[in-house]
Amino acid sequence: MKVVELIRLEDRNHYGTFGVLKIDKEVFCVTLEPPDRLNRVNVSCIPAKQYRCTRVMSPTFGETFEVMNVPGRSHILFHAGNVLADTAGCIILAQHYGKLAGDRAVLNSGATFHVFMGMMQDENIFHLTITEVF
Repeated sequence: MKVVELIRLEDRNHYGTFGVLKIDKEVFCVTLEPPDRLNRVNVSCIPAKQYRCTRVMSPTFGETFEVMNVPGRSHILFHAGNVLADTAGCIILAQHYGKLAGDRAVLNSGATFHVFMGMMQDENIFHLTITEVF
């Protein structure tokens, strides 16, 4: 089973929560989540702790992984996107940070998500540890 860790690097702001995703102790990509809004459905990042993630088929995003057992929440997925408006409480994976229309964003997300799913092709379940270093 792959070791997956999301490390939140910056204090949350109105552009979102930015971090990096490590797979087997190596940085794989950058991440974007909503700001911390006390774990409110569709508008908040999830609390930092360990979760189990399960392969699912999303009607919107296709095959992906869902973060399970988040208190009071469901359908928290890994998927592609660029800005805060692209996530409803989910984790966006991308190649690097940047700007779109003057706002902070994550870029080259579609290709990065595709590589992530390729790396996870033999996994149906993995554990995700979320930590904060700000």
